[in-house]
Amino acid sequence: MTKIVLSGACGRMGRVIAELVRESYSDQCRIVAGVDLIGERYADFPVYPNVNGVKESADVAVDFSHPSTLTDCDLLSYCKIKNLPLVLATTGYGEDAIMQIKSASAQIPIFFTFNMSLGINLLQDLAKRAVRVLGNRFDVEIVEKHHNRKKDAPSGTAIMLAESVNAELNGQRRYVYDRHNVLKPREKDEIGVHSVRGGTIVGEHEVIFAGHDEIITLSHSALSREVFAVGALNAALFLVGKQSGLYNMSDLLNNA
Repeated sequence: MTKIVLSGACGRMGRVIAELVRESYSDQCRIVAGVDLIGERYADFPVYPNVNGVKESADVAVDFSHPSTLTDCDLLSYCKIKNLPLVLATTGYGEDAIMQIKSASAQIPIFFTFNMSLGINLLQDLAKRAVRVLGNRFDVEIVEKHHNRKKDAPSGTAIMLAESVNAELNGQRRYVYDRHNVLKPREKDEIGVHSVRGGTIVGEHEVIFAGHDEIITLSHSALSREVFAVGALNAALFLVGKQSGLYNMSDLLNNA
């Protein structure tokens, strides 16, 4: 039985994960403690306002909170001290935070991806394969849509998709995020990345390949937050017992 410390336990995704554990994963794992600034007892496990207050022993930590939790709330330091594997399901990390994540992965196993959805990772793979077939002849545009409470734009997933496409093009393209003040035709070396925020959209991503007289669109729509919770729990189960290093969804899928 895998014992989990859940960071962001009282947030929207934290509650989804807790419910999923009770309903579908109770024979594989349980949440022994939560961490949240609210610091209240939630469901069947205690919730602490700071990770350093956690008394329960655990096998892995899962973070679905806020990028600042990584260092401001000592989550990364706590996991290194406890030698605790860490699943990072939060988005919006800056370059400094990503460097700290990579550095910490030399000491502990860390699962880090911009999107926990299996379908999104399939979309990423399909986009890369499309580039191999289409080559450099098609313009690439990425459109992402999320709810009106999402703070970061573009989404980490959109960036992940753009970087995957660009890697297949030998890194020759640059990202363009805003065209309203550019009074000139689109240039060939661009990848356009566009963000939409509104309502309760869980998450939609499109990779558009626009060529001469034909358009190919690859898309993914998340209909509930449960798809991300499932990915995070599978990542937690996968990470237990692994050597230090940086892992992602490709490692999990290849291990299946």
